[in-house]
Amino acid sequence: MTDTSADLVILGGGSGGYACAFRAAELGLSVILVEKDKLGGTCLHRGCIPTKALLHAAEVADNAREGDQFGVKSSLEGIDIAGVNSYKDGVVSRLYKGLQGLVKANKVTLVEGAGTFVGPNTVEVDGQRYTGKNVVLATGSYARSLPGLEIGGRVITSDQALNLDFIPEKVVVLGGGVIGVEFASVWSSFGADVTIVEALPRLVPAEDEYASKQLERAFRRRGIKFKTGVKFTGATQNESGVSVTLESGDVLEADLLLVAVGRGPNTAGHGYEEAGVQLERGFVVTDERLRTSVPGVYAVGDIVPGLQLAHRGFQQGIFVAEDIAGQNPKVIDEAGIPRVTYCKPEVASVGLTEAAAKEKYGSAETFVYDLAGNGKSQILKTAGGVKLVKAPDGPVVGVTMVGERVGELIGEAQLIYSWEAYPEDVAPLIHAHPTQTEALGEAFLALAGKPLHVHG
Repeated sequence: MTDTSADLVILGGGSGGYACAFRAAELGLSVILVEKDKLGGTCLHRGCIPTKALLHAAEVADNAREGDQFGVKSSLEGIDIAGVNSYKDGVVSRLYKGLQGLVKANKVTLVEGAGTFVGPNTVEVDGQRYTGKNVVLATGSYARSLPGLEIGGRVITSDQALNLDFIPEKVVVLGGGVIGVEFASVWSSFGADVTIVEALPRLVPAEDEYASKQLERAFRRRGIKFKTGVKFTGATQNESGVSVTLESGDVLEADLLLVAVGRGPNTAGHGYEEAGVQLERGFVVTDERLRTSVPGVYAVGDIVPGLQLAHRGFQQGIFVAEDIAGQNPKVIDEAGIPRVTYCKPEVASVGLTEAAAKEKYGSAETFVYDLAGNGKSQILKTAGGVKLVKAPDGPVVGVTMVGERVGELIGEAQLIYSWEAYPEDVAPLIHAHPTQTEALGEAFLALAGKPLHVHG
């Protein structure tokens, strides 16, 4: 019989929830983890992992198509979407199986079913109540739409896009943020005609303007069309396609409309407000230690205002577990959370944009190192660069990178930001040659006043 009381009851088994459960168990706490769907949540089943699998398949397609550039006689015969989906689903399945094993290894009690927080320290599942000395709310997020835009048929979100059994010939992507540009990149590589519609003035508007300009230039070269600074006004569909109308008067015809306008907090219907948990625009309000308005109740992940990223959820879950266990962990610096957009080319950043740094400090010093001077980037035939943002008479407070594979460089950039390093601190570090990490080193050399492979 399942024990109905524990040191910690967690509502939601996604990135934040299961990370909290595992860390708490490691620290000797008894844990009950409630999940209504599959352990791993959106990230594993409908987000990060399957999307990145599609992006890798797209990269393979591009490599086959572009082999002549490297003296390799290759061609792309076509995309076997059933094979792509089988590969994607296989990755998810193996990770899911591993996660289930970790639940057992950590002796976490997993309760399957939809949970409701009935307060002050109790979660109810199918009439059974589970009480904890502490409760963690971790119910994640859902794909948003716009008022009056109903999802269904040829109007889809990322949830449906991940399981398509065909490759559309023409797609309109509504939203030029992370999700929108990633799916646009995949479908373009698979041979679709793609148009992105973004109401704000530029693609990836949350990133430094430098990254937007680089990405827009790359998308133009790839033939990905985009309309920025224009609002969507409506969509009609029939058996053969969908018509998308814009405020400018333009009408776009396509096979599918992907609605990628962000994700909303999954807080409705879980009893939060009724139990006294303060919400704001649907998000759970917490203090810097992720405590809600109800004593002994914490919240982590996408339901907490801020970046909706799996690794933020992981870290918040770990933080809360350690806080409950009395370890007094250091408060998470939101600006220090790395951000990666996995389109082609990738965009990776950490810390402040130039605009944010100027707002905070009044001014900022910047330097951009062009990947044209980086040997490995030339070998890979990728364009882009590394932009550093430095506080006045202070450390580097922001790093933005654009180019293929730069997401793999964000770890070093995060360390530099988190250690509040000055250019003079990083310049002496030796970076292996030829690697793309040299681009980071070269940027810091230049900002420290001793440029090497820098023109002008």
